[in-house]
Amino acid sequence: MFHLGAVLETLYCRKNQIPFVYFISSLIIMQNLVIFRARLCRSFSSISSNPLSVCVVGSGPAGFYIAEKMLKAHQQAQVDIIDRLPTPFGLVRSGVAPDHPETKIVINQFSRVAQHERCSFFGNVTLGSSVFLSELRELYHVVVLAYGAESDRSLGIPGENLKGIHSAREFVWWYNGHPDGRNLELELKSTDTAVILGQGNVALDVARILLRPTAELSTTDIAAHALATLQESSIRVVYLVGRRGPAQAACTAKELREILGIHNVDIFIQESDLLLNPVDEEELKSNRIQRRVYELLSKAATTKTEHTSLNQRELHFVFYRKPDSFQESKERASHVSGVHFEQTVLKGVSPGKQIAVGAGEFEDIKCGVVLKSIGYKSVPVDDLPFDHKKGIVPNDRGRVLRDPSDPSHLEKGLYVCGWLKRGPTGIIATNLYCAEETVSSISEDLEKGGLMSSSVFPKPGTNGLLQLLHDRNVRIVSFSDWEKIDAEERRLGSSKNKPREKLATWDELYKTIS
Repeated sequence: MFHLGAVLETLYCRKNQIPFVYFISSLIIMQNLVIFRARLCRSFSSISSNPLSVCVVGSGPAGFYIAEKMLKAHQQAQVDIIDRLPTPFGLVRSGVAPDHPETKIVINQFSRVAQHERCSFFGNVTLGSSVFLSELRELYHVVVLAYGAESDRSLGIPGENLKGIHSAREFVWWYNGHPDGRNLELELKSTDTAVILGQGNVALDVARILLRPTAELSTTDIAAHALATLQESSIRVVYLVGRRGPAQAACTAKELREILGIHNVDIFIQESDLLLNPVDEEELKSNRIQRRVYELLSKAATTKTEHTSLNQRELHFVFYRKPDSFQESKERASHVSGVHFEQTVLKGVSPGKQIAVGAGEFEDIKCGVVLKSIGYKSVPVDDLPFDHKKGIVPNDRGRVLRDPSDPSHLEKGLYVCGWLKRGPTGIIATNLYCAEETVSSISEDLEKGGLMSSSVFPKPGTNGLLQLLHDRNVRIVSFSDWEKIDAEERRLGSSKNKPREKLATWDELYKTIS
């Protein structure tokens, strides 16, 4: 007997002059394609019935970059972003200085993410009170913590609790209209001198706001209450004090160049502080950014303005000093009157690394305001592993570690990004690369099948969160609510030649969306 299929195959091949082996190969490819399509359909059916639900805690750059990349990498993912504030964008709104509008353009990109059909923003939702971490992990396949650092490092020296001493974070929140910074008791009329501890970009931002003419600030989105206070400020002298030398200054050349260029401000740098040791020279040879910073400082130290006596304001860069204690005013009880500094020297601890150690000699700088720019600190929440010494969540490429000493002990479905992952370092773009790494880890875990399976019940996701918040009478602020706030701020600013007039209290924000 013969097989009809074989005869048809032979006739087809002869008629079309196709080698029989090619014909068979084509049939096999077509068969595999049919099988692949069937599997793909079953896969999409499974995903659509049990979509990947993702919750991102924190709506700053890290949170939005995570959301953006998850939406692109996983076409069926639903991403919810929650934040304790009714306003999104984190430090882009409340951290970037008002005279740096170009840095805030990234808000347009983040807004497009929030408006994506598979993304939702829920403001006024606080992790640890509105909803707990354990609950989010029950509601979502993936939870990414990206809530940043909302506390401050402490110096732990005598007098740190005196009035007139504030963290740079508090000051930045104050002038940026953060609702938690509105009531900062900042006295700028009773003293002409401020000391800023630290020489990083935030410290330079703070110094610049204190020294820049208010006429220039008045056309920015600086908070109205801050502008009014600065207009009446008596501050004329600002000290930027660092533990190490100019070769280790933590600022960038761009920020330094800007503050050195403020009109009618005299710059003071002791030329003896610019002397380099051999290790300093090696550091500068291998670090182009640090070398440029050093060159700018050196040039500023040797450049003398023509009318020094006519300039009304002074900026002093002071190196090789660490605060030993804060001095209390004899005239004003419980108020700071100065900082007692110990001189330092650099000590090599490893190749290319030097730390500042006390030299046993002391001096005072009198002042009525101290702003500590010594670093932000993340705050842990219940049920979250936390490294209190480093101020981060222990993690392996974004995967939260249950036991930092054993990378194999992971918290399933729990991830971290941004400052909470790596510490308070870097610029906005740093969070982009940070998010890419975390999303890559999530994708790897999804491919392994460890996060979601068709055999388990679908996660409640968005609907579950909304029901939980409703039961607790949590007032959710949606992204459309934020757009009402945004429109009102722009309207208020337009009459004052400002890009916006920020609503700087919780009541004002709530009233706008009620």
